[in-house]
Amino acid sequence: MSELKLRLKEGNTDKTVEVHQDVFTIGRLPECDLYLPFGGISRYHARLVKTPDNTWIIEDLGSKNGTHLNDKMITAPQQFHHNDVIWLGNVSLLVIFKDNDSISHSSLLQSGEQRTILRNVKQLQESWIEAQGNSGSDSNKDKTIARLKDLVNIAKNLSAAASIEEIFSQVQEVVFRYLNSIDRLALLINVKGSDKLELISAAVRISSKEKKLSADGSWVSRSICQKVFEEKVAIQIADAQNDERFASEHSILMNDIRSAMAVPLWDENKVVGVLYADAHLSSYHWEAEGEQELSFFSALAYIVASSVQRWLLAEKLKSEEVIRQRLERYHSPAVVQQLIEVGALPDGRLPPKESEISILFADIVGFTAISERMTPTQIAEMLNNLFEEMLQEVFAYGGTLDKYIGDCIMAFFGAPEVQPDHAERAVAAAQGMLIRLEHLNANNFWQEPLQLRIAINSGKAVVGDVGSSQRVEYTALGATINLASRLESVCPPGECVVSEATYQLLNSNSAFYEMGEYRFKGIDRLVKVYQTKMH
Repeated sequence: MSELKLRLKEGNTDKTVEVHQDVFTIGRLPECDLYLPFGGISRYHARLVKTPDNTWIIEDLGSKNGTHLNDKMITAPQQFHHNDVIWLGNVSLLVIFKDNDSISHSSLLQSGEQRTILRNVKQLQESWIEAQGNSGSDSNKDKTIARLKDLVNIAKNLSAAASIEEIFSQVQEVVFRYLNSIDRLALLINVKGSDKLELISAAVRISSKEKKLSADGSWVSRSICQKVFEEKVAIQIADAQNDERFASEHSILMNDIRSAMAVPLWDENKVVGVLYADAHLSSYHWEAEGEQELSFFSALAYIVASSVQRWLLAEKLKSEEVIRQRLERYHSPAVVQQLIEVGALPDGRLPPKESEISILFADIVGFTAISERMTPTQIAEMLNNLFEEMLQEVFAYGGTLDKYIGDCIMAFFGAPEVQPDHAERAVAAAQGMLIRLEHLNANNFWQEPLQLRIAINSGKAVVGDVGSSQRVEYTALGATINLASRLESVCPPGECVVSEATYQLLNSNSAFYEMGEYRFKGIDRLVKVYQTKMH
């Protein structure tokens, strides 16, 4: 094969390098055959090797940022040909074999083959900032200064932006002012942290033929955005319909997308979304200016990312407050905090699941007779005050309030937080309720002394949010709950009874004695019941 030349381009550097040896090393160290003292280049980055059959291959030497051949990363030695483009960081090397010098790179572009730029975002930002100091002519310097001023201003304004609409409005203004080839702009964010991008805002250039954008975001190239999001790279495609990676995508074809640009919203090490833009015309000028435009777009996205992160945090705090207010009706503050931290509320609900729990029912003894001697307002006042006191004992042992049923408190232990000692907790809460009520009565809590009957049963139950779209209730369901409800009927006033299932789970059951076996409605077996010893 003919002798090899490489046309090197990096920023304002443009020169031709001849390759005279069969093994040709490229890297940041001076002893390399091709010395590239640029950011993003490893000490020994890659090498070119002439094989015995007179062909050339390229190998990556374990570089930090990888080596690309025609925008595909090299993972194994790969043969290259005339007019292939090798990318190392921001450095491009056009492959030229001597017999083919007459075929210029520009004529290749005119034949319709368009290059896709795919870059590491941090390198792009660094190269753009570095290039601003070498912007050439006065007109280019003026343009550069204007862009830098806009980036500074947008950074100031975004720090005070109160909504995502404000953020996008400012981004839209800057993009359409400086990137004339762009028709449409979209902001996609990973709102729920599930690696699924959601279209948050979109805009179309006033002069564009397309005046309205579909709200579902079907016009956005999802494969481009997903690649940018997952791989933390910036992409610029001069002709998407000629790029085999994206040409068959539905949105590319249906919306006649020709050129597209997408960069990650990168806040330190976390990608929070993607800034996407496209146009109906192929952007041939990107061959000359694409690197600079993509770098500017990426620098803008970097500034926007911190504002989007603040917005996401504010939205998360709002959501957590709503969740907290709702859950604190049912759970102790410690359990509520844990639920919020682990994110156990998909779509705002705790999905029903089978759990091992202990269920507790606590009824006021003689409530019907007591209520006959009171006004409705007095009844409500009494129940509110009593429930407030009793619930403190439930929460003190990590219990969950299921509901109030008239004068009855229904609570359970063991869910949503798994509690292997749920039976111990339920019994401790019951004893705490009885002792607390004794103290309340001694201090004339109500017009007359009150008593409770408490029953506890343990076993499997389905626990979670149940209900319609209008009303949801966090509750426990199953035979375990039914038996606990029935047990109350044999409980003496001012005492607590437990089923045999609960009794067997207690580490120390010396506080209980066997009452006997009972048959309850709807349960076709005898149930052994245990009662607390007199205290």
